Amino acid sequence: EGPLVESGGGVVQPGGSLTLSCATSGFTFTKFAMSWVRQSPGKGMEWITGINSRGDSAYYADSVKGRHTTSRDNAKNTVYLHLNSLKTEDTAMYYCSQDSYPPMREGRRYRDIFGEYWGQGTQVTVSS
Repeated sequence: EGPLVESGGGVVQPGGSLTLSCATSGFTFTKFAMSWVRQSPGKGMEWITGINSRGDSAYYADSVKGRHTTSRDNAKNTVYLHLNSLKTEDTAMYYCSQDSYPPMREGRRYRDIFGEYWGQGTQVTVSS
């Protein structure tokens, strides 16, 4: 396993919920802000949320604001993405990443800049 391991994805009906986890290792987790990015079929990488190193502040993309939230447990070196009121357009591969804070937000650059710490992603499929 690599330094970032995402899990928790699956198939869910519209309106449902999922919680994704990103377990980290190999770096000092408490020193880094973390973000979640996603890639939908046929689309580029989209930044959706970032949380600061302490876990007391976060930013959200307009596409997910009010539906999804992020949190972290620094004792477990893990960051979470809580997906609520899921829509078909949330179908994507979800990745966690290190980030700056405020977040960089440019989805297409995350793998290039933070690719040393990159996971395999976890697939979320929203379908009735």
